[in-house]
Amino acid sequence: MSEKIDHVVIGAGVIGLAIARELALAGREVIVLEAAPIIGSGISSRNSEVIHAGIYYPQNSSKAFHCVRGKQLLYDYCQSNHIEHRRCGKLIVAGNAEQQEMLKQVYQKGLANGVSDLRFLSKTDVMQLEPELEVYSAIMSPSTGIIDSHGLMTQLHADIERLGGMVVCNTPVQSGELEGGEWHLQLNDQEQSRIRCKRVVNATGLSAVSLAKALTTDSNHLPQAAFAKGSYFSLSGKAPFSRLVYPLPEAGGLGVHYTLDLQGRGRFGPDVEWIDNIDYQVDASKVAAFKHRVADYWPGVEARELQPDYAGIRPKLMREGQPAEDFVIQNGASFGRAGLFNLLGIESPGLTSCLSIAQDVAQLVMQPITD
Repeated sequence: MSEKIDHVVIGAGVIGLAIARELALAGREVIVLEAAPIIGSGISSRNSEVIHAGIYYPQNSSKAFHCVRGKQLLYDYCQSNHIEHRRCGKLIVAGNAEQQEMLKQVYQKGLANGVSDLRFLSKTDVMQLEPELEVYSAIMSPSTGIIDSHGLMTQLHADIERLGGMVVCNTPVQSGELEGGEWHLQLNDQEQSRIRCKRVVNATGLSAVSLAKALTTDSNHLPQAAFAKGSYFSLSGKAPFSRLVYPLPEAGGLGVHYTLDLQGRGRFGPDVEWIDNIDYQVDASKVAAFKHRVADYWPGVEARELQPDYAGIRPKLMREGQPAEDFVIQNGASFGRAGLFNLLGIESPGLTSCLSIAQDVAQLVMQPITD
């Protein structure tokens, strides 16, 4: 049996749901297809749940633009829909004079991106805010916060259905063909299980590059996918800090930082481990390495217990040791696949950026298709 619909979004993570909601708000017919049994079980539920300010990213990059714009959109959406969140603030710390010079570069990068509320703090300033921190200096980012990502996705899902859209789980897309200006998507492994549509948005996160290859006849225009795994360890007992604490960024990530959840529980992570296969197991033997890295800014960690918590995987478009890549939003019309839109390498700050990315992608998707 073959059904026909105008717009299909593949992937019910926070990005796919936000795009589908934006299309539904514009009055477009839309269905979201998700391979997993539930929404948001991949990248969207395996991260630090941080609303980023937009500090770290290169000026004029998509990451910088969407993070800064998306942050305000997300705070407004949370407030309007009673989604639990907290603007708790963040400290980015330097351990010595050499690191302070690097911290100044981060500060200037944030200002260049339009993050105007940053403040430089001395060691004394930091100790007044967070007495257990032992650092040389820090940047305060008041607009950084935390969010209930599951609550966010539940609300996006509800909006889609309220506006006449649909989210269908347990429905993987295997392949697709463009025939006569119309997409024919093969679902599951059953030949008769197909769906026809005019436009396809590939927002499948870790699978985005592999699905993009299955939807095209020439993959030369597609980047190579890589995966960076990040593990988290939870902290026993009372949380030591009321704000998030980040060391300076490292290759592949933002360093092993301290975050809080909305219940006040503390955790550290993620580290960066380049992997070839998807694996969410946390290696308990890493605890010593975690404590060593955290002790650079919080010596008190040595007397506290850390326990393996969870792991997430970031979809990268570069290999280990290569410069970080920006978000990639491809319009298939540029390589003979009109009506296909690939979202590739959507990692951090993807959660913060979801509503901003959705606005731009929806506008792109709704433009007339020209061959």
